[in-house]
Amino acid sequence: MKRIIVAGIGPGSREDITPAVITAVGEADVVVGYKYYFQFVEQYLKPGCECVDTGMKKERERAEQAFLLAEQGKTVVVISSGDAGIYGMVPLIYEMKQAHQSDVEIETLPGISAFQKAASLLGAPIGHDMCIISLSDLMTPWEVIERRIKAAATGDFVTAIYNPKSHGRYWQLYRLVELFLQERSAETPVGYVRQAGREEQTVYLTTLGAFDPEDVDMFTVILIGNSQSYIADGKMITPRGYYGPTPSPSLVGKGVDTPPTPPGQKIMMESFRTISGELKRDYPLDHKWALLHAIHTTADFDMEDILYTDEGAVEKLYNMVKEGKLKTIVTDVTMVTSGIRKGALSRLCIQAKCYLSDPRVAEMAQAQDITRTQAGIRLAVEEHPDALFAFGNAPTALMELCDLIRKGKAHPVGIIAAPVGFVHVRESKHMVKPFRNIPKIIIEGRKGGSNLAATLCNAILTFDDAAQLKPGRDL
Repeated sequence: MKRIIVAGIGPGSREDITPAVITAVGEADVVVGYKYYFQFVEQYLKPGCECVDTGMKKERERAEQAFLLAEQGKTVVVISSGDAGIYGMVPLIYEMKQAHQSDVEIETLPGISAFQKAASLLGAPIGHDMCIISLSDLMTPWEVIERRIKAAATGDFVTAIYNPKSHGRYWQLYRLVELFLQERSAETPVGYVRQAGREEQTVYLTTLGAFDPEDVDMFTVILIGNSQSYIADGKMITPRGYYGPTPSPSLVGKGVDTPPTPPGQKIMMESFRTISGELKRDYPLDHKWALLHAIHTTADFDMEDILYTDEGAVEKLYNMVKEGKLKTIVTDVTMVTSGIRKGALSRLCIQAKCYLSDPRVAEMAQAQDITRTQAGIRLAVEEHPDALFAFGNAPTALMELCDLIRKGKAHPVGIIAAPVGFVHVRESKHMVKPFRNIPKIIIEGRKGGSNLAATLCNAILTFDDAAQLKPGRDL
């Protein structure tokens, strides 16, 4: 029988060659392949077996030789590293069979691919939907490769990168990282393995933001995680969903199951992942966490342009919560207070107060000819001068706080400025910015609202869930 067996011999370790491939190689009259790979199968060859080498980048000549020898009635095994069907010889052999209208039968024996070997060394990075991209543009135009990179990044696929770099191709990997950072967080786990399965094997873990393309070469396979991937105990893990989107790294490996994720939280997490995938660019984690909350609440992607946060504001305010320095949130209207999650307030021992219904407010407002929200802020400052102040409705209340700060009567730990409307709204927000030592979150322009002010409070209270993109703990 005229037959060619195309066999994947794995990434480079004899232990990773399948029994079926070992049997086929042992029965071959001729083994055709790149000479470097003969060392991995020579111990299995029968006496007199011929090894035919056509040299590197001579795949077409290799296939021609295989057909010529098979036509002579010899048992021919064509070997490829990894899996012969993944960037290997199988497609070429089938194309040549069609082109020559040959009656030689083709059999394929799968092998362990380099990305699979790399994944096993890194932990469990390919536990969910994934794709493989080669950066070699020898036979594929770069424009096509770049489209595929963008699709992988946007689609939130775990992505394996083959042929990341060579002497002549030095910039393509830099471009891939640039494209991924437009869609993925800089904290996205990245693992890469050089010479997987061979004596020179080295394994590395890092993040997308810290990854240096200069650290890899043509013998390296790179695995980029998706939005759910994380690193725990020195391993890269992409959860499938059995324990919810992400088990707590502190419980990994300790035999402790995480509690089931409530349906409402699952929906919120999926919404956050969708929003994250549609953002125009990447942001520092604490700003992004506030931004995701703002867009989730409003379905308004204008928030990308109008949400302002001082550098590190969300994280600083969360740290004040942890340190016990932030104990009270004062709001301008009751709707803001109602929107702050009661579970988070209780869990963190924080009180949220609005003075608008306090009987003293109406009396003060009438006596001093000011708005009731202004009066509420004056009373709040007397009792809680160091609170976090959140405004979602009344610009006059925000302006009142600014005046009290300038007079030294208020010392807020932070300000959320999201009043909405047409009169004095922009001005009130401009008045807040000069207070450089007070962490601020501002919705620029006319937009705002009680729902926004409340959700920004919630973003602060749950910042410890930001790295895992796991909102909704206190729903």
